[in-house]
Amino acid sequence: MTGRRRNRSTFLPGLLTHHARNGVLSAGTAVACAALVAGCGVVPGTTGDAGAAPITVMTWAPQDTKATNKPGMPAFARAYARWVNSKGGINGRKLNVLTCNDHNDSVAAAKCARRAAKENVVAVVGSYSQYADSFFPSLEGAGIPYIGGYGITNAEFTSPLSYPVNGGQPALLAGLGSALADCGPVSLIRPDTIAGDQLPPLLDSGLKTGGHPPARDQRAAEDATEYDGHADLALRTTTTGSENEGCVVPALGDRNSTFMDSFRRAREEYPDVRTATVLGSVDQTVIDATGGASGPYEGSYITGWYPVASDPRWDAMKRVIKEEAFGDNRIDPADAGVQTTWIAYSVFHKVVESLGDGEVTADTVTEALDDGLGISTGGLTPTLRWQFQGKLASVGFPRLVNADVTLQVVREGRLVSARRGFVDTTRTLENADVNY
Repeated sequence: MTGRRRNRSTFLPGLLTHHARNGVLSAGTAVACAALVAGCGVVPGTTGDAGAAPITVMTWAPQDTKATNKPGMPAFARAYARWVNSKGGINGRKLNVLTCNDHNDSVAAAKCARRAAKENVVAVVGSYSQYADSFFPSLEGAGIPYIGGYGITNAEFTSPLSYPVNGGQPALLAGLGSALADCGPVSLIRPDTIAGDQLPPLLDSGLKTGGHPPARDQRAAEDATEYDGHADLALRTTTTGSENEGCVVPALGDRNSTFMDSFRRAREEYPDVRTATVLGSVDQTVIDATGGASGPYEGSYITGWYPVASDPRWDAMKRVIKEEAFGDNRIDPADAGVQTTWIAYSVFHKVVESLGDGEVTADTVTEALDDGLGISTGGLTPTLRWQFQGKLASVGFPRLVNADVTLQVVREGRLVSARRGFVDTTRTLENADVNY
């Protein structure tokens, strides 16, 4: 068995790697941020207007690390605030966005949450962090709702103050398994960690719905610098014993590209196989960075949470980017993080609108969400409505209210739809043999 096992509340290890601890906010930086100066994560010009008090929220994500980085999420949050405020705010209230860099570090993530409590934010919106065990205690202690996390941690689907807008890795893997049921042998390459141990039953739950046997489970070191042996084993496994073309599924997060480099070299010696993975291990930014149409992901099947970036349902988000962040190369409308932030802020906007002239606090926002408010996202998700115990509570996902996924394929270097519409993975997940 390879790799080091760690207890982390993550579904997709490898989005989830070891993180640059040298970048943790210094005490001086934290103090400066808390002072709300313009260069430290506050949208200039969004406070101090006459009339109703501004609404303060926070968005956090890792930036400038050696591992996973999501700078587009806080950058888009600031752009959204500028756009809202240029139109008079929400119900006449200005939107004040604080941002925080969690540095892919548990200590920094906890600092972000403590700062959110200190600044009396009414919600944390559209954020990414794998360190839920570090940030949720402070949020829960202060009663601050977490709206639209990225869906990578167990706590996002269990905390009563979490309001996820997608189905996270459980839905992606179950949906991918369903899509690959017509494959020959399937091989899953995943990290040899506690979190990685949760991936096979989720993928197998989807394969089972199509009458397919379980995938070959290949454990791999999550921090390897090459995967030549694993690529060779996966190819041997998926090219023997069946007339149907086999399928190779790497789920190594940030190390997917390293695996695919090894796989691309090794596959020349074997018959053709299909490749597939999930959003988070691969998105459009990764495809672009690895060569686009000439890269290793060309032809890969990928399950995602939302319609492809070219879908007109994203036009409203693109208008915000064009009007308030044109030329900001951190914000890619095809990035799942940016898309999640847009949906999360759309949800928050409608919650505040539902409060009318009433007070906007963490408590009133939470009450509105808990009272069964149904929120439409313009077809990007089903209508979102959170209940204390959702349909998937029996398998450990009580807050998972959107189990829809989309099947996409990399064609000419771009993620495009491979199947029309959404696939609801609720029933598949209800039958998953998952123990959390």
